[in-house]
Formats: sequence, C-alpha cells, structure tokens
Amino acid sequence: LIFIISLFLGTTITISSNHWVMAWTGLEINTLAILPLISKSHHPRAVEAATKYFLVQATASTLVLFSSMTNAWYTGQWDITQLTHSTSSLILTAAISMKLGLAPFHFWFPEVLQGSPLTTGLLLSTVMKFPPITLLFMTSQSLNPSLLTVLAILSVAMGGWMGLNQTQTRKIMAFSSIAHLGWMTIILVYYPKLTLLNFYLYAMMTATVFLTLNSMKVLKLSTLMTAWTKAPSLSTILLLTLLSLAGLPPLTGFLPKWLIIQELTKQDMAPAAMIISLLSLLGLFFYLRLAYCATITLPPHTTNHMKQWHINKPISPSIAVLTTLSIMLLPISPMLAT
Repeated sequence: LIFIISLFLGTTITISSNHWVMAWTGLEINTLAILPLISKSHHPRAVEAATKYFLVQATASTLVLFSSMTNAWYTGQWDITQLTHSTSSLILTAAISMKLGLAPFHFWFPEVLQGSPLTTGLLLSTVMKFPPITLLFMTSQSLNPSLLTVLAILSVAMGGWMGLNQTQTRKIMAFSSIAHLGWMTIILVYYPKLTLLNFYLYAMMTATVFLTLNSMKVLKLSTLMTAWTKAPSLSTILLLTLLSLAGLPPLTGFLPKWLIIQELTKQDMAPAAMIISLLSLLGLFFYLRLAYCATITLPPHTTNHMKQWHINKPISPSIAVLTTLSIMLLPISPMLAT
C-alpha cells in the first residue's frame, strides 16, 4: 500500500509541478516506489529486472537534471515550459526517451516487463509512462520535430519487428507499448493534445489486456492456447480488445490513429504518415497471433497438455468496464475532433 501511494504521489508531483527540480523529485519517488513491486517475487529474473530498471531510470533522471541545469545556466529559467536552449532540449528528448522506452533506448523495457508480475507490468506500461509524457507535453513547443519524427518511426518499426517472434505475452505487450509510444511521439510537436488522448486510450486498452491475462494466469502463448476452457467469454472479449489495440475500425484503437494520420497529412507529412501506418501492420500481425491463440486455435488432442478447469467466478467489474470502453468508444470521435 505504501509503495502504491508513493507511486501515485510521485506521479502527481511531476504532473503538477512547474519547476524542473520538483518534476525530477517526482520521477525519483516514482522509480523508488516501483522497484520493490518489480522484485517482489525474489526470483533471480525479478531482481535482475529491478536492477536494470533502476540503472536505466537513474541515468535518465540524471540527464533530465543535467538538461534543466544547462537550460537554467544559459537562460536563468527553471520553469518547465521555458526550455529554450537547444542543447538542453536535445538532452531532454534523449532522457525522456530513455524513461519511456522509445527506440533506440528501448532495450531495457521488454526485459524488465518479462521479469515483473503481470500487475506490476501493467503499472510499468501505463502509470509509469504518464509523468514523462506530461513533461514532453509541457516542453513540446521547444522540441526538435525532425528528431521526434525519426524516433517515432524507429519505435514503431522496432516495436513491430521485435514483437513478431515472441512467445511470452509480457514481451509482446512491451513491444506493443514501444510501437504505441512511437505514434504518440510523432504527433507531439504538431498537436500535443492528441498525444495525451492517444496515451489515455492506450493505457485503457493495455490495462484491459493485462487484467484479462492476469485473471486467466497466462504468461506465454502455449498457456493462452489452453486457457479458452477456463473462461470462454473472457477469451472472446480479449480477441476484440487485442484488435482494438491493433487499431482496427470500428473499435476504440482506430480513433487515435485516424486523428493522428489526419493531422500529419494536414502538416504536409504524408510520407511519415504512410510509413508509420505501414509499419503498424507489423504490430497487427502479432496482435492477430495473440488473438488467434486466445480464441481460434484448438490444441491438437494428441498432445498431453493439462486441460484447464472452467472457472465459475464472474468477470471482475473493472475488466468489464475497461473492455466496454476499449471496444466501443469510436462513436465519440466527432466530439473529440471538435
């Protein structure tokens, strides 16, 4: 309880601060609060994940502090929105990319997620990404658009390519997260509110998938293949949520992609929009693979796998609400567009 309260306290401090040092303090509290949650199981893999997480986040925090101090040294400003020095903004972009796990600083994220339990994985993919994204949002007018576009296209490409041959559900979710961050980054300079909208919808859909996998106790694809007997309705709903994460219409996940592509074409960035849309087809492939394992394949009867018992406990209300939202929010798009 203390760690989770600290987690939300750190997030709140960062997103409500105007001063760089306060934002940095919030990020530090966040990092320290999530470490025990990662290494809770005392498994060597979990301790390794916590160590990797700590090293990467400490490096990124140092860079955040360094960039803000450089900016203060040249301009006398500690205000987050006044990041006017060009070198500072470059260092900050690298630092926040590290914090978020944007390519080319993405290597730690799948490893850390693989070593953490599913609930901690959910926190790492959603709550822990919120403070760095708000910092990007607040400094968006002083960041370098071409650098962000390159990082974004690289992230969507890496998230798609590297997720293709994974068999562990947590690693697949990690690469999916990297690809979604690419979509958020590409639009950041031109329409920052779309970045936030994309983040909220992504967090909602990811929460649904993680909670569903957690309730079915699924950690790898082979378990997912035999889990349909456990909770058939939940598996069917998981199919729709995964397709929504992939961004297929008429599901919620199509909404941010559609608005982002529209905005990019308005900004004369049609080639970037085309590249990022084609690269997201890689992501569609592994979501379909997950969906296929969850609902469409029946394992052959010749293998000696354990049949799962059907669970009669009802689906938890949080999963029900989140699933409904992550499937059916597309009709509100005119309201968001205005």
